[in-house]
Amino acid sequence: MAHAWRCSGLRWSAEDGPVLVWDGGRRSALTWGKRVAFGVAEGGVRTCVGARGHACPVRAAVPGRSTGARCEECARLDRAHSVAADTIADDPRPYHVYLAWFGPGMLKVGITARERGSARLLEQGAVCFSWLGVGPLMAARRAEELLRAALGVPDRIPYAEKRAVRSALPGGEAERAAEITEVHGRAVALAAWPESLARLPLRVVDHVGVFGLEDVPGAVGEVSELAAGWAVGGELVAAAGPDLHLATERGVVVIDTRLMAGWGLVPAAGGGELTVPVRRFKGVPGVQDGLF
Repeated sequence: MAHAWRCSGLRWSAEDGPVLVWDGGRRSALTWGKRVAFGVAEGGVRTCVGARGHACPVRAAVPGRSTGARCEECARLDRAHSVAADTIADDPRPYHVYLAWFGPGMLKVGITARERGSARLLEQGAVCFSWLGVGPLMAARRAEELLRAALGVPDRIPYAEKRAVRSALPGGEAERAAEITEVHGRAVALAAWPESLARLPLRVVDHVGVFGLEDVPGAVGEVSELAAGWAVGGELVAAAGPDLHLATERGVVVIDTRLMAGWGLVPAAGGGELTVPVRRFKGVPGVQDGLF
């Protein structure tokens, strides 16, 4: 029986690009044109990945469609001390406030520790972004709330919505930057801007080239789940956030690498054809929704 690997997720850096990380520390660099092929071990069960570096004490089974790959208790523990969950108020590090754009009409505000640079934006799949301000955590949080209340800018956009519009992005950087440019000007002019948060000038950073989305076919759908005995295979043409864009016999299909966590994964037999269900994006005809 082939040795089974367990995926810890997709990691991003501005210098190294996307890298798949495996339990035990092994890393697989991802480059455009690379063949990505794996199968889910026959008879395998997807188990909870635990929380904050600790294994799940009961090795609970988790659903194949879950992107969290954690049981309810481990998910609660993982978010118990989290900036994202707003459970930390005393972090002394400075934080950036940013505007991130994912496609037409999809603009959000968020915060990230300044020491992380743009890694958070790459992890979210932001097509482009600009910093808004920098300062203490609670001032950054107040700025987030200010933009939600005063300008109607959300702080969350579901991944499914982000990937569905990625195939029809405007072709030019100026077009992609237009919404950020307009909202940035309105945001830094707000009278209620927190005093301890320094305003930062507009500087839009475009990730289309980093993600490999230039001059590649648009994705037609996404893998909806994994299960024992199923396989994924294709040529890597792009990656954004947790998503890999694979050229397959069905067209370009997106797999959220978070679906891989918790499974025992093995080398795909026969070159790794796509034998998983694919949910087609709205408006894209002719893509198979299931195995049959």
